[in-house]
Amino acid sequence: MSRVVWLSAALLICMSIAASTASATDITLMSPGAVSSSLRVLIPQFEQSSGHKVTVSYSPALALAERLKKGEAVDIAIVGEPAADELVKLGKFVAGSKVVIARVGVGVFVRRGDRKPDISTPDAFVRSVVNAKNISYSDPKLGGTAANYVGQLLASLDVTGSITPKTKLTAPSKPLADFVVNGGADFGLTQITEILADPRLEFVGPLPEEIQFYTHYAAGVMATSSHQEIGKALIGFLASPAASDVMKSKGFTQF
Repeated sequence: MSRVVWLSAALLICMSIAASTASATDITLMSPGAVSSSLRVLIPQFEQSSGHKVTVSYSPALALAERLKKGEAVDIAIVGEPAADELVKLGKFVAGSKVVIARVGVGVFVRRGDRKPDISTPDAFVRSVVNAKNISYSDPKLGGTAANYVGQLLASLDVTGSITPKTKLTAPSKPLADFVVNGGADFGLTQITEILADPRLEFVGPLPEEIQFYTHYAAGVMATSSHQEIGKALIGFLASPAASDVMKSKGFTQF
């Protein structure tokens, strides 16, 4: 009798494992690079708790939004909030699935150990830009929200035409960090989360509040996804207090 009970229990365990395996699903997520340091922590947690597999790819936020508008296949996406609202209006995001999950500002960084410029006030920031040999940020044409803002900001400050010649544009994320680390610029500008994620860089500080720009990142489920409920579960997880704590530790701020 005990053998029958044991075999029955074993069968139930095997059936449970098989059911769990059968329900596991692979889903895809597209995100801006600024969220990568948080996702590297959070996605494994979601996978472990849900049993699903999440494949993440990265792209500058504005370029990412354009790819989604053109119909690129993905289950969930994170974009800037204005782009998310547009994707909802276009029917690309499932109605009601958009959730703002994080906010990040623009910061200044130097190669670790280098002298830090004074950016304590808008005037101090302008003086530091004018006095620098070279400054750098990623090319706005590649579609980064922070890069586009920084480009507009520096253009508005360049009343004498002295800033543009010393401005060096790079590809986003690692190429920008590499350029500053290799001595190509006195300092660089990018989203704070990307600065804190690279140990070779030293965070000088955020732009003064008077000239600061915040990107609000929103996640949404793609209308073409065949895994919409799982996508909603992932977004709910990314919007949870526990996930918010992780994001704050990576440089995001409350909104």
